[in-house]
Formats: sequence, C-alpha cells, structure tokens
Amino acid sequence: MTDAESLVRVATADRVATLTLDRPEARNALSRALMDALWDAVTAAGNDPGIDVVVLTGADPVFCAGVDLVEAASGTMSPLRAPGEGPGRDTNGLFRFLPPIAKPVIGAINGAAVTGGLEVALQCTFLIASDRARFADTHARVGVMPGAGATVLLAATVGTRKAIELSLTGNFLTAAEALRLGLVNHVVPHEDLLPFTHRLATDIAGNDPHAVRHLLAHYNRLADTATLTEAHLLEGILAETWRPGLSNVGARRAAVIARGRNQVHADATPADTDTTLTS
Repeated sequence: MTDAESLVRVATADRVATLTLDRPEARNALSRALMDALWDAVTAAGNDPGIDVVVLTGADPVFCAGVDLVEAASGTMSPLRAPGEGPGRDTNGLFRFLPPIAKPVIGAINGAAVTGGLEVALQCTFLIASDRARFADTHARVGVMPGAGATVLLAATVGTRKAIELSLTGNFLTAAEALRLGLVNHVVPHEDLLPFTHRLATDIAGNDPHAVRHLLAHYNRLADTATLTEAHLLEGILAETWRPGLSNVGARRAAVIARGRNQVHADATPADTDTTLTS
C-alpha cells in the first residue's frame, strides 16, 4: 500500500464500500495527497461492479478540518491534476473534492466538518451525523474564499439567509441544529454512526441497482436545473425566441397603453367619487 492509499482506508462488505479519511494527527485536513487518495478511492468504488453504495467518514475525532492550510501556505502543495482526473476544477468549471459517480455517497459525519471539510460533506448524496458532529464555514475567519460549493450547496440545503449567516459569522452548528435545518438526515449516538449508516446503505444496495442509479441521476438533474440562474436563462431564451410577439409590438402599442389607462382610471374611480360617509 502506498502512502497516498494509506490516507484513505477502504473496507468493503455487502456491496458497500466504506472510505475513511485517515489523517487524524492533522484532523484529517485535506493535503494534496489526501485529496488525491480520496478522489481515487471514490473513483474506484464508482467503477467497481461489486459496489452499489459508498460511505464516507473520518478517523476520530473529526470528519475533516478542511484544506491543509499549513501545506497550502508553505507553497509545497503539489499541482492539481488535469481537469476531470483528480480533485479541483473539473472540465465543466466546477471545483470538486469528490468525483461525480453514478452511485450514492453517504457521508457519515463523525466529528467536525469545517470549511473544505464541510464542502466535502455537502458533495455527498446525503448525510448522517454523530451527536458529536459540528459544521462550520470558516472561510471568512481564515480570510479565503470558498470554491467547492460552500455557498451554493449550503444555501440550497439550509436556505440562503441561514447560509449567509453561517458564512459571514463562521459560527458552528451542532448536530441537532444541522438536523433541524435539514443539513443532515439523521443524528445518532456516536457509537451507532457507522452501524446505522451501514443499515441505510444496505437498504439501498438491496434495491434494483439500475433503478437506484436512475433515481439518483434524476434527483441530480432536478437539483441542477432548479436554480435562479437557470430560471433566468430559460426566461431569456423564451423572450429572445418569441418572434411573433416582437413583430407586433409597434401595432399593439397604442391599444396596450389605452387599456392600461382605462384600468388605472377604473381602479381609481371608487376612491375618487365616493366621498360620503355612512353609518
């Protein structure tokens, strides 16, 4: 086993692959080596016909403290791989820590998931939290900007106003608060985290795998199109391609203005004419 591979422990049982970030001495901070090992492990599970579900967790006491700032600040962090071949900016422009695979990735959040670690969690399909789990976006505290979905995926999950509060303050959410906000699906006692998550994973693995993957792809498509930007783009296309309406604007202008004025005056008449008081 190489040093990179040893950073992510892999265990497989009942068509479920459990990946464990294994850099506890650094709070599972995302060094380039750990990012590469995580990407490769998820890719391998995605390509393995004997795996239907992936569970992602961290070696205690934390899930992931984010990008390794010591390595990043030192200038020793190795270059990114080519787009689509490793963590980083993908060919579609999105920054990903996890490769997009056709199988669900369940995050089993065993402790703090902070900043880049929160983004890793948000890139999972859904999350189960230990009662020891904590969540925070501390980009503003550190003085860096998010790029892997902290603002977009967090807002989509907990709502824009709450996401703004969390990003601007850097304050932590408890597991119970995360459950109330819909960030996690379940909160369980710490010792039950992996057994509970594995039960859900085997429930999924026991279903028709083609149906599961089609449903997952469908949900991903829904999430990808249900955005304000997408809606605005679709409206813009609608307006730009409505040629019959454009050709008649001049001819209809006078009638539109006259109808509008009539409605304004009609709406104003009761207030303008009814000046009596009755008992």
